[in-house]
Amino acid sequence: MSVKKFVFALLSFIFSIHLVHASNWQYNNNRIAISADGNNQPDVQHYWTTADPDDWGATPAALAIIAKLNLQDRLVHFSYNNFIDSPAHTSAINQMEVGVQGAINYWQFDQTRFFDVTEQYQQALSSLVKQIAISTENNPLYYIHMGPSEFFYRVVKQVLLQGKAESLNHVYVLSHSGYNDNHLRRGDPKFDKKPVPQHKVHHTLSQAIELSGNRLKYKRIKDQNGEWDANLLWNSKHDWSVWDWMKNHSDPSVAWIYKRMRQHPKGVADCSDAGMVFYLLLGDENGSPEKFKQFIGNGIQ
Repeated sequence: MSVKKFVFALLSFIFSIHLVHASNWQYNNNRIAISADGNNQPDVQHYWTTADPDDWGATPAALAIIAKLNLQDRLVHFSYNNFIDSPAHTSAINQMEVGVQGAINYWQFDQTRFFDVTEQYQQALSSLVKQIAISTENNPLYYIHMGPSEFFYRVVKQVLLQGKAESLNHVYVLSHSGYNDNHLRRGDPKFDKKPVPQHKVHHTLSQAIELSGNRLKYKRIKDQNGEWDANLLWNSKHDWSVWDWMKNHSDPSVAWIYKRMRQHPKGVADCSDAGMVFYLLLGDENGSPEKFKQFIGNGIQ
């Protein structure tokens, strides 16, 4: 065998392994639920007063991926601003609301499936509880974890209180971030401005999984921040050149995604959480600005 043929065969083998790995979760037009943070109203009780603004760009990008594949009806729940115990937006721009409403208007998502947790906590909780409770082997739910875990922990607890423990066996939780999995908005003495009573301490994702009786199916893909190389993954730091194709795109909704990303207060080009949606729907945990460009093509709809 020539060296050229050997290299080709080796690359084909590696690629086939990647495809097998990527398809392990067997997503097949199933229901999707997403919960994100993105809170912009200052939380004066925590050292980090606001959320990582990556979700300001990631939410439009993630919803664009879903819309490009005409899967809007598969998105059954989207909650945002999910920092539990943080205030609703009054003096600061509700950047997540702007992003969500823009996506709904551009790509015809169902408005009734979107919830601002700071203003619609009970409705958001009940919505996700309902979607989990109806999950079965033939109707699983894929949950994309874009924010801290306390909201999801409370959802799991409510599902159990309703006697729907069996449904948790058919919920697939996708993450890419140790921060989202483990960050506590309340109860971490390193970041609390004042001590938090034990009954108000928040929970991690591992605690939510344990609470479920380890029924939840959990997968964590690689961190979608490719800060070391602007051409890899979904965070190019201050290099915007890799996203220039979006700026004057013929589809105004694509140009709008770029504008939403530009709202990052530190000028970081970061829509990293969208990488989880790209992985779930396309089987590729190595997305990039160029792959996103090829995927979007002439436009979203």
